[in-house]
Amino acid sequence: MEVRTLQYFLAVAEERSFTRAAARCHVAQPAISQQIRALERELGEALFERDSRTVRLSAAGEALLPHARAATAAVAAAKAEFAARSGLLTGNLALGAADGVEHSGLPARLGAFHRQYPGVSVHLVDGTSASLVPQVRQGSLDAAFVAVPPGGLDPGFGHRVLVRDEIVAVVAADRPQARRPALALPELAGTPLITYGPDSGLRPHLLAAFAEAGAPFRPAYATNHVALQIELVAEGVGLALAGGADPAITADPRVTAVPLTPRIPYAKALIWRAGPHASAPLRALLSLPDPPGA
Repeated sequence: MEVRTLQYFLAVAEERSFTRAAARCHVAQPAISQQIRALERELGEALFERDSRTVRLSAAGEALLPHARAATAAVAAAKAEFAARSGLLTGNLALGAADGVEHSGLPARLGAFHRQYPGVSVHLVDGTSASLVPQVRQGSLDAAFVAVPPGGLDPGFGHRVLVRDEIVAVVAADRPQARRPALALPELAGTPLITYGPDSGLRPHLLAAFAEAGAPFRPAYATNHVALQIELVAEGVGLALAGGADPAITADPRVTAVPLTPRIPYAKALIWRAGPHASAPLRALLSLPDPPGA
């Protein structure tokens, strides 16, 4: 069983087409078909179910998939490791990015990383904190920018805090509430609330704060897009609860950010699996000095 054959297998599994897999691997389609048939003979089972229009994994193919991914990833990591030892770092770096990453120090860090290690291919995956954390734990992502839960991170993760902020009330500038020095959480019970959805990493912070204050938490609108929250506030729909450092809030004269009591602080961090799992590209990224202003 050769690594190249496993790469062909993965290409067919992910593309669901021998033709597209061949194009992706820059080889002729018969070559991939021949390698897959040889692999099936070696394993004694068909790896794909084929008909005239579709190709999909069989039960045997599903069983092989995680092993093929682990094997090819291990080979890529070994190549990157020795490239790093020779001073010519190459390979791949897969990073997850939750909302707000554009306002963290990560883009500047990636810019410095690209200038120093142009041979590394960086793959960015969008998602929520809830969806990205398991991918880091399973190893399909090297690291991810996520919200730190109220109780802290799992000790199995290493982390570096990139953002410290607090949630504020975003109020229409012409409302009396906009002139208040602060708003207590129980006061918001009769106001339609616009805030992050259940899949947001900031939602647990809101739930914990309202519960501690003995106030009901019943959002009327849920969206993770702060720009949309602001538009709804400006249209008179209600009051938004959002991260106060978001530039979209301070830049819009139609709304005002008002502090909350009690405060709802939170942090966002780059997390990775602790221990000897870090790839050479990830170690190189983490070794870079903090960008100015970080």
